[in-house]
Amino acid sequence: MPDYKLGRLREKYCVTWWEDGKRHRHSLGTDDRESARAALSAFRREADRPAMITIEALWEAYCRENAAKPIVPVMAYEWRALTPDFAKLAPTDITYDVCTGHIARRRAGGVKDGTIHTQLGRLRMVLRWAEKRRLIDRAPHVDRPPAPPPRNRWLTRDEARRLIDGAEAHHIRLAIILMLATAARVSAVLELTWDRIDMERGIVVLDPGDGQGRKGRATVPINGMLRAALTEAAKASISDYVVEWGGRPVKSIKTGFRRAAANAGLTDVSPHVLRHTGAVWMAEKGTSMDRIAQYLGHSDSRITERVYARFAPDHLRDEADILDLGPIMSPQSR
Repeated sequence: MPDYKLGRLREKYCVTWWEDGKRHRHSLGTDDRESARAALSAFRREADRPAMITIEALWEAYCRENAAKPIVPVMAYEWRALTPDFAKLAPTDITYDVCTGHIARRRAGGVKDGTIHTQLGRLRMVLRWAEKRRLIDRAPHVDRPPAPPPRNRWLTRDEARRLIDGAEAHHIRLAIILMLATAARVSAVLELTWDRIDMERGIVVLDPGDGQGRKGRATVPINGMLRAALTEAAKASISDYVVEWGGRPVKSIKTGFRRAAANAGLTDVSPHVLRHTGAVWMAEKGTSMDRIAQYLGHSDSRITERVYARFAPDHLRDEADILDLGPIMSPQSR
Protein backbone atom coordinates (compact mmCIF):
# COMPACT_ATOMS: atom_id res chain seq x y z
CA MET A 1 0.00 0.00 0.00
CA PRO A 2 1.19 3.61 -0.58
CA ASP A 3 2.70 5.54 2.31
CA TYR A 4 0.08 8.18 3.10
CA LYS A 5 1.45 11.31 4.80
CA LEU A 6 0.29 14.77 5.75
CA GLY A 7 1.21 17.55 3.36
CA ARG A 8 0.17 21.10 2.50
CA LEU A 9 -1.93 22.21 -0.42
CA ARG A 10 -3.07 25.84 -0.82
CA GLU A 11 -2.57 26.60 2.87
CA LYS A 12 -4.64 23.51 3.86
CA TYR A 13 -3.54 20.10 5.00
CA CYS A 14 -3.69 17.28 2.49
CA VAL A 15 -2.84 13.62 2.17
CA THR A 16 0.11 13.02 -0.10
CA TRP A 17 1.45 9.75 -1.52
CA TRP A 18 3.39 8.28 -4.43
CA GLU A 19 1.89 5.63 -6.71
CA ASP A 20 3.09 4.33 -10.08
CA GLY A 21 5.85 6.91 -10.04
CA LYS A 22 3.43 9.80 -9.65
CA ARG A 23 2.74 12.07 -6.70
CA HIS A 24 -0.87 12.30 -5.57
CA ARG A 25 -2.48 14.78 -3.18
CA HIS A 26 -5.93 14.83 -1.60
CA SER A 27 -7.09 17.94 0.27
CA LEU A 28 -8.42 17.40 3.79
CA GLY A 29 -10.12 20.80 3.79
CA THR A 30 -8.69 21.97 7.11
CA ASP A 31 -5.76 24.01 8.41
CA ASP A 32 -6.01 22.51 11.90
CA ARG A 33 -3.27 19.96 12.45
CA GLU A 34 -5.19 17.76 14.93
CA SER A 35 -8.23 17.61 12.67
CA ALA A 36 -5.96 16.82 9.73
CA ARG A 37 -4.30 13.95 11.63
CA ALA A 38 -7.74 12.46 12.44
CA ALA A 39 -8.78 12.84 8.81
CA LEU A 40 -5.54 11.17 7.70
CA SER A 41 -6.28 8.15 9.93
CA ALA A 42 -9.78 7.88 8.46
CA PHE A 43 -8.35 8.17 4.93
CA ARG A 44 -5.88 5.37 5.63
CA ARG A 45 -8.62 3.07 6.99
CA GLU A 46 -10.76 3.67 3.94
CA ALA A 47 -7.85 3.16 1.55
CA ASP A 48 -6.83 -0.08 3.27
CA ARG A 49 -10.34 -1.51 3.12
CA PRO A 50 -10.60 -4.25 0.46
CA ALA A 51 -12.54 -3.36 -2.64
CA MET A 52 -16.18 -4.39 -2.39
CA ILE A 53 -16.91 -7.80 -3.87
CA THR A 54 -20.11 -7.58 -5.86
CA ILE A 55 -22.62 -10.32 -6.57
CA GLU A 56 -21.74 -9.93 -10.24
CA ALA A 57 -18.07 -10.67 -9.52
CA LEU A 58 -18.94 -13.75 -7.47
CA TRP A 59 -21.31 -15.03 -10.16
CA GLU A 60 -18.61 -14.64 -12.82
CA ALA A 61 -16.03 -16.35 -10.58
CA TYR A 62 -18.36 -19.30 -10.01
CA CYS A 63 -18.97 -19.66 -13.76
CA ARG A 64 -15.25 -19.57 -14.51
CA GLU A 65 -14.45 -22.27 -11.98
CA ASN A 66 -17.34 -24.47 -13.12
CA ALA A 67 -17.22 -23.71 -16.85
CA ALA A 68 -17.34 -27.41 -17.80
CA LYS A 69 -20.60 -28.05 -15.96
CA PRO A 70 -23.76 -28.17 -18.09
CA ILE A 71 -25.57 -25.78 -15.75
CA VAL A 72 -23.26 -22.83 -16.51
CA PRO A 73 -24.77 -21.96 -19.95
CA VAL A 74 -28.22 -21.98 -18.34
CA MET A 75 -26.94 -19.62 -15.64
CA ALA A 76 -26.27 -16.99 -18.30
CA TYR A 77 -30.02 -16.69 -18.90
CA GLU A 78 -30.80 -16.72 -15.18
CA TRP A 79 -28.28 -13.95 -14.54
CA ARG A 80 -30.11 -11.64 -16.94
CA ALA A 81 -33.15 -11.84 -14.68
CA LEU A 82 -31.14 -11.26 -11.49
CA THR A 83 -28.86 -8.49 -12.78
CA PRO A 84 -31.11 -5.44 -12.27
CA ASP A 85 -31.60 -6.08 -8.55
CA PHE A 86 -28.40 -7.86 -7.48
CA ALA A 87 -25.44 -7.26 -9.83
CA LYS A 88 -23.88 -4.24 -8.10
CA LEU A 89 -24.72 -5.26 -4.54
CA ALA A 90 -22.27 -6.63 -2.01
CA PRO A 91 -23.35 -9.88 -0.32
CA THR A 92 -23.99 -7.95 2.91
CA ASP A 93 -26.48 -5.76 1.01
CA ILE A 94 -28.83 -8.68 0.39
CA THR A 95 -31.73 -8.23 2.79
CA TYR A 96 -35.31 -9.37 3.13
CA ASP A 97 -36.49 -6.12 1.51
CA VAL A 98 -34.13 -6.55 -1.46
CA CYS A 99 -35.35 -10.11 -2.07
CA THR A 100 -39.05 -9.34 -1.67
CA GLY A 101 -38.68 -6.29 -3.91
CA HIS A 102 -37.12 -8.50 -6.58
CA ILE A 103 -39.92 -11.05 -6.21
CA ALA A 104 -42.58 -8.35 -6.52
CA ARG A 105 -40.97 -6.88 -9.64
CA ARG A 106 -40.73 -10.28 -11.33
CA ARG A 107 -44.32 -11.17 -10.45
CA ALA A 108 -45.49 -7.84 -11.88
CA GLY A 109 -43.75 -8.83 -15.11
CA GLY A 110 -45.76 -12.05 -15.28
CA VAL A 111 -42.99 -14.40 -14.15
CA LYS A 112 -44.19 -17.47 -12.26
CA ASP A 113 -43.10 -18.18 -8.70
CA GLY A 114 -41.48 -21.47 -9.76
CA THR A 115 -39.07 -19.62 -12.06
CA ILE A 116 -38.30 -16.98 -9.43
CA HIS A 117 -37.73 -19.72 -6.83
CA THR A 118 -35.26 -21.52 -9.11
CA GLN A 119 -33.30 -18.41 -10.08
CA LEU A 120 -32.98 -17.13 -6.51
CA GLY A 121 -31.92 -20.64 -5.55
CA ARG A 122 -29.09 -20.36 -8.04
CA LEU A 123 -28.04 -17.08 -6.41
CA ARG A 124 -28.03 -18.81 -3.03
CA MET A 125 -25.87 -21.58 -4.51
CA VAL A 126 -23.29 -19.07 -5.75
CA LEU A 127 -23.17 -17.31 -2.38
CA ARG A 128 -22.67 -20.58 -0.52
CA TRP A 129 -19.91 -21.48 -2.96
CA ALA A 130 -18.26 -18.11 -2.27
CA GLU A 131 -18.40 -18.78 1.47
CA LYS A 132 -16.76 -22.18 1.04
CA ARG A 133 -14.04 -20.58 -1.09
CA ARG A 134 -13.61 -17.94 1.66
CA LEU A 135 -14.32 -15.17 -0.80
CA ILE A 136 -16.91 -13.86 1.67
CA ASP A 137 -17.24 -14.32 5.41
CA ARG A 138 -20.79 -15.60 5.35
CA ALA A 139 -23.44 -16.27 2.73
CA PRO A 140 -26.51 -14.13 3.42
CA HIS A 141 -29.98 -15.64 3.54
CA VAL A 142 -31.84 -15.36 0.23
CA ASP A 143 -35.61 -15.16 0.64
CA ARG A 144 -37.55 -16.98 -2.07
CA PRO A 145 -41.19 -17.67 -2.88
CA PRO A 146 -42.29 -21.16 -1.82
CA ALA A 147 -41.46 -23.96 -4.24
CA PRO A 148 -44.52 -24.81 -6.34
CA PRO A 149 -46.11 -28.20 -5.81
CA PRO A 150 -45.06 -30.97 -8.22
CA ARG A 151 -46.92 -30.94 -11.51
CA ASN A 152 -49.66 -33.52 -11.71
CA ARG A 153 -50.02 -33.47 -15.48
CA TRP A 154 -49.24 -36.68 -17.30
CA LEU A 155 -50.41 -38.17 -20.56
CA THR A 156 -52.75 -41.01 -21.27
CA ARG A 157 -51.61 -43.48 -23.92
CA ASP A 158 -54.00 -41.96 -26.41
CA GLU A 159 -52.64 -38.47 -25.71
CA ALA A 160 -49.08 -39.73 -26.13
CA ARG A 161 -49.89 -41.21 -29.54
CA ARG A 162 -51.57 -37.96 -30.61
CA LEU A 163 -48.54 -35.98 -29.49
CA ILE A 164 -46.19 -38.14 -31.57
CA ASP A 165 -48.51 -37.87 -34.57
CA GLY A 166 -48.70 -34.10 -34.07
CA ALA A 167 -44.95 -33.61 -34.54
CA GLU A 168 -44.32 -31.81 -37.84
CA ALA A 169 -40.55 -32.38 -37.99
CA HIS A 170 -38.77 -35.72 -37.85
CA HIS A 171 -36.37 -34.63 -35.11
CA ILE A 172 -39.25 -33.47 -32.88
CA ARG A 173 -41.01 -36.80 -33.37
CA LEU A 174 -37.82 -38.70 -32.52
CA ALA A 175 -37.18 -36.57 -29.42
CA ILE A 176 -40.71 -37.20 -28.15
CA ILE A 177 -40.38 -40.96 -28.65
CA LEU A 178 -36.99 -40.94 -26.92
CA MET A 179 -38.36 -39.04 -23.91
CA LEU A 180 -41.35 -41.35 -23.61
CA ALA A 181 -39.33 -44.56 -23.99
CA THR A 182 -36.44 -43.58 -21.70
CA ALA A 183 -38.26 -41.27 -19.25
CA ALA A 184 -35.23 -39.00 -19.65
CA ARG A 185 -35.02 -35.25 -19.32
CA VAL A 186 -35.04 -33.30 -22.55
CA SER A 187 -31.42 -32.21 -21.99
CA ALA A 188 -30.29 -35.85 -21.82
CA VAL A 189 -32.12 -36.65 -25.05
CA LEU A 190 -30.71 -33.66 -26.95
CA GLU A 191 -27.16 -34.48 -25.80
CA LEU A 192 -27.46 -38.18 -26.71
CA THR A 193 -24.93 -39.43 -29.26
CA TRP A 194 -25.02 -42.55 -31.42
CA ASP A 195 -22.04 -44.13 -29.67
CA ARG A 196 -24.26 -44.54 -26.60
CA ILE A 197 -26.96 -46.42 -28.53
CA ASP A 198 -26.26 -50.15 -28.43
CA MET A 199 -28.82 -51.78 -30.73
CA GLU A 200 -27.24 -55.22 -30.35
CA ARG A 201 -27.54 -55.24 -26.55
CA GLY A 202 -30.71 -53.17 -26.71
CA ILE A 203 -29.73 -50.35 -24.35
CA VAL A 204 -29.44 -46.56 -24.29
CA VAL A 205 -26.69 -45.07 -22.11
CA LEU A 206 -27.94 -41.61 -21.21
CA ASP A 207 -24.92 -40.63 -19.11
CA PRO A 208 -22.05 -39.50 -21.38
CA GLY A 209 -19.56 -40.63 -18.74
CA ASP A 210 -17.55 -37.41 -18.78
CA GLY A 211 -17.54 -37.04 -15.01
CA GLN A 212 -19.76 -33.97 -15.00
CA GLY A 213 -22.24 -35.52 -12.58
CA ARG A 214 -25.40 -34.83 -14.53
CA LYS A 215 -28.43 -35.94 -12.54
CA GLY A 216 -30.98 -38.45 -13.73
CA ARG A 217 -28.85 -40.12 -16.44
CA ALA A 218 -29.60 -43.84 -16.36
CA THR A 219 -28.95 -46.76 -18.70
CA VAL A 220 -32.29 -48.09 -19.96
CA PRO A 221 -33.50 -50.81 -22.37
CA ILE A 222 -34.63 -50.07 -25.91
CA ASN A 223 -38.28 -51.06 -26.33
CA GLY A 224 -39.99 -51.90 -29.61
CA MET A 225 -41.31 -48.37 -30.24
CA LEU A 226 -37.89 -46.82 -29.70
CA ARG A 227 -36.04 -49.46 -31.73
CA ALA A 228 -38.19 -48.73 -34.77
CA ALA A 229 -37.67 -44.98 -34.42
CA LEU A 230 -33.91 -45.31 -33.94
CA THR A 231 -33.52 -47.69 -36.87
CA GLU A 232 -35.28 -45.20 -39.12
CA ALA A 233 -33.31 -42.22 -37.75
CA ALA A 234 -29.95 -44.00 -38.13
CA LYS A 235 -30.50 -44.37 -41.88
CA ALA A 236 -30.76 -40.60 -42.33
CA SER A 237 -28.23 -39.54 -39.70
CA ILE A 238 -25.36 -37.29 -40.79
CA SER A 239 -23.93 -36.34 -37.39
CA ASP A 240 -22.92 -37.91 -34.08
CA TYR A 241 -26.10 -36.71 -32.40
CA VAL A 242 -29.23 -38.81 -32.35
CA VAL A 243 -31.53 -35.78 -32.42
CA GLU A 244 -30.18 -33.53 -35.16
CA TRP A 245 -31.30 -30.94 -37.65
CA GLY A 246 -29.29 -30.27 -40.78
CA GLY A 247 -26.39 -32.29 -39.42
CA ARG A 248 -26.16 -30.22 -36.24
CA PRO A 249 -27.21 -30.95 -32.66
CA VAL A 250 -30.52 -29.43 -31.59
CA LYS A 251 -30.32 -26.95 -28.72
CA SER A 252 -34.06 -26.65 -28.03
CA ILE A 253 -37.30 -28.27 -29.14
CA LYS A 254 -39.65 -25.80 -27.42
CA THR A 255 -41.20 -24.42 -30.59
CA GLY A 256 -41.62 -27.78 -32.33
CA PHE A 257 -42.94 -29.38 -29.15
CA ARG A 258 -45.55 -26.63 -28.69
CA ARG A 259 -46.73 -27.16 -32.26
CA ALA A 260 -47.00 -30.90 -31.73
CA ALA A 261 -49.02 -30.37 -28.55
CA ALA A 262 -51.29 -27.86 -30.31
CA ASN A 263 -51.80 -30.24 -33.24
CA ALA A 264 -52.70 -32.98 -30.74
CA GLY A 265 -55.17 -30.71 -28.93
CA LEU A 266 -53.19 -30.91 -25.69
CA THR A 267 -52.77 -28.14 -23.13
CA ASP A 268 -50.40 -27.66 -20.20
CA VAL A 269 -47.88 -30.08 -21.70
CA SER A 270 -44.11 -29.60 -21.63
CA PRO A 271 -41.23 -31.96 -22.43
CA HIS A 272 -40.83 -32.72 -18.71
CA VAL A 273 -44.39 -34.05 -18.65
CA LEU A 274 -43.13 -37.00 -20.71
CA ARG A 275 -40.65 -37.99 -17.97
CA HIS A 276 -43.44 -37.70 -15.42
CA THR A 277 -45.71 -39.73 -17.70
CA GLY A 278 -43.21 -42.59 -17.92
CA ALA A 279 -42.92 -42.83 -14.14
CA VAL A 280 -46.70 -42.71 -13.66
CA TRP A 281 -47.28 -45.46 -16.22
CA MET A 282 -44.75 -47.70 -14.50
CA ALA A 283 -46.24 -47.03 -11.06
CA GLU A 284 -49.75 -47.75 -12.31
CA LYS A 285 -48.58 -51.16 -13.51
CA GLY A 286 -47.22 -51.98 -10.06
CA THR A 287 -43.50 -51.46 -10.78
CA SER A 288 -41.56 -51.12 -7.52
CA MET A 289 -40.33 -47.70 -6.50
CA ASP A 290 -36.72 -48.99 -6.53
CA ARG A 291 -36.99 -50.03 -10.19
CA ILE A 292 -38.71 -46.79 -11.18
CA ALA A 293 -35.92 -44.89 -9.40
CA GLN A 294 -33.33 -46.81 -11.41
CA TYR A 295 -35.14 -46.01 -14.64
CA LEU A 296 -35.33 -42.30 -13.79
CA GLY A 297 -31.76 -42.16 -12.56
CA HIS A 298 -32.77 -41.12 -9.04
CA SER A 299 -30.00 -41.73 -6.52
CA ASP A 300 -32.51 -42.17 -3.69
CA SER A 301 -35.74 -44.13 -4.15
CA ARG A 302 -37.33 -42.07 -1.38
CA ILE A 303 -37.55 -39.21 -3.87
CA THR A 304 -39.36 -41.49 -6.30
CA GLU A 305 -41.70 -42.83 -3.64
CA ARG A 306 -42.63 -39.37 -2.42
CA VAL A 307 -43.86 -38.38 -5.89
CA TYR A 308 -45.06 -41.62 -7.50
CA ALA A 309 -46.12 -44.08 -4.79
CA ARG A 310 -49.68 -42.72 -4.88
CA PHE A 311 -50.06 -43.96 -8.46
CA ALA A 312 -49.35 -47.59 -7.52
CA PRO A 313 -52.54 -49.70 -7.52
CA ASP A 314 -51.90 -51.13 -4.05
CA HIS A 315 -50.58 -47.94 -2.46
CA LEU A 316 -51.91 -47.79 1.14
CA ARG A 317 -54.29 -50.67 0.38
CA ASP A 318 -53.31 -52.56 3.54
CA GLU A 319 -53.78 -49.42 5.60
CA ALA A 320 -57.22 -48.86 4.10
CA ASP A 321 -58.17 -52.45 4.95
CA ILE A 322 -57.20 -51.85 8.59
CA LEU A 323 -59.83 -49.09 8.74
CA ASP A 324 -62.52 -51.29 7.16
CA LEU A 325 -65.34 -52.22 9.61
CA GLY A 326 -67.08 -54.43 7.07
CA PRO A 327 -70.67 -53.96 5.86
CA ILE A 328 -72.59 -51.44 7.96
CA MET A 329 -76.35 -51.84 8.08
CA SER A 330 -78.40 -48.69 7.70
CA PRO A 331 -80.80 -47.85 10.58
CA GLN A 332 -83.81 -48.54 8.36
CA SER A 333 -82.72 -52.12 7.62
CA ARG A 334 -82.21 -53.12 11.24
